[in-house]
Amino acid sequence: MSFKGYSISSKYVFCTFPGDYETIVKMYFIDGMPFSFDTIDKKQLEDVWIKSEAACNPEFSLDQVDKSSEYLIAEELHPLLFDIEVQNPELMPDDTLS
Repeated sequence: MSFKGYSISSKYVFCTFPGDYETIVKMYFIDGMPFSFDTIDKKQLEDVWIKSEAACNPEFSLDQVDKSSEYLIAEELHPLLFDIEVQNPELMPDDTLS
C-alpha cells in the first residue's frame, strides 16, 4: 500500500480562549490533529445544527491547538506552512483574511 497523502477534515467544536471565553469555531484537522480554526459569524453561532455538531465533538482549548501546531511545525507537517501531500486539498481553510 502506497502513501496517498494526509487527510484533511473539519468540524464545529467548542474552543476555550484565554479568560475562559468559550465559543464555537470551525476546527481543521490533519489526520485527526487540530492545526487551525476559523471563527464563525453570529448567524452560524445560532444555527441549531452547528450547535448540535459542536456539542457532540470533543472540546479544545487554544493552548491545545497551539501545542498541536507547534508539533506539526517542528515535524514540517503543518499544511498551511509546508508543501505536503494531502488527499483532499479542497477542505483546507480559506487563506484569505476577512
